[in-house]
Amino acid sequence: MSALADKAVEYCRDLAQCTEEPGRITRTFLSPPMHDVHRMLGAWMLQLGMDVSIDAAGNLRGVRAGAPRGRLIIGSHLDTVPDAGAFDGILGVVLGMTLVEALGNSPSAPTIEVIGFSEEEGVRFGVPFIGSRSVAGTPGEDVLTPAVLDAIRDFGLDPANLPAARLSIETTAYLEFHIEQGPVLENLDLPLGIVDAIAGQSRLALTFHGRANHAGTTPMSLRRDALTAASEWICHVETIAAAAPGLVATAGSISVEPNATNVIPGVARVSLDVRHANDEARHAAVAELLDAAARICARRDISLCHERRLDQSAVAMSPELRHTLAAAVEAAGYPVHHMTSGAGHDAMILAPHLPAAMLFLRSPGGVSHHPDESVLVKDVDAAIEAGLRFIHSV
Repeated sequence: MSALADKAVEYCRDLAQCTEEPGRITRTFLSPPMHDVHRMLGAWMLQLGMDVSIDAAGNLRGVRAGAPRGRLIIGSHLDTVPDAGAFDGILGVVLGMTLVEALGNSPSAPTIEVIGFSEEEGVRFGVPFIGSRSVAGTPGEDVLTPAVLDAIRDFGLDPANLPAARLSIETTAYLEFHIEQGPVLENLDLPLGIVDAIAGQSRLALTFHGRANHAGTTPMSLRRDALTAASEWICHVETIAAAAPGLVATAGSISVEPNATNVIPGVARVSLDVRHANDEARHAAVAELLDAAARICARRDISLCHERRLDQSAVAMSPELRHTLAAAVEAAGYPVHHMTSGAGHDAMILAPHLPAAMLFLRSPGGVSHHPDESVLVKDVDAAIEAGLRFIHSV
């Protein structure tokens, strides 16, 4: 399979040339270079004898007819973040095509639909998962904003046809290949990881209110420094997360007022991002972190307020498909490793509607959303081997 793995990697690099910004990989929802991506992948689909279409959400879809036992979707997204790497998302689509090519005329494989979702990252309009939400039949008004509908029309598509983008009634399973986008598999020296769940996520904004005053004339004992209170709490965030298995918590953004060298900070605003595969554990951690902030502020005579900006539930992958995928990885001769995805993926949108599975490939250096993002050909080869066994087992 190494020749097919080489082809898949090179195909991803060729598709990376379809970009809005010369010298950088940037390809947002239904931007002009998406036409080129559709043309290149669509030509490959036609070459393999697939039925090719583009639905009203801009998802590229190719169907390979197979044995009458349902339809397996293999998909991921075609869009990128700004200044991206060449493999996030699109490798999953290319691997779907690679598996169809590897199957040839095999009569035993089920019908396979490869979908390149038009949007997952939420870059162009701040709305993520436009492509997969349309396929799932759940694009509400928060997704189909006037700007999104205009972009669909500008791309040459008709929003009135969006209901036809929904899953075929014969669809029985979904499989997504994706680079891990983290360091776990590399740290374990493993090529593949079976995703058991996509972590739930809480996002909050905390504001610490103290009192701004002159830095030279205010004694230390009389200060109400909002930044030092926030800093003490940020260290507490790290301590709590490190002590809880499976929990990650990040204070990734901070702003200070008045933000002057010779003024005691009167206000500090801090973001909080908490993720865990278990929603109960995540909610408990958020409560503990808020209690810690309240205790720190009470001791320092600082007032505190917070705003919840996101509460996204964890999404489990299908137990049956996880077992099938694990058996396929093992049969291909590779170690079986189960893990949680800390990032969101299209699989989390489709999982509530049909059985879904997800297979991670090692990310060298743990790098993603960056031009240095890469993948090992031998890991792509492993994914192809496991994927073929999975297809024949569903």
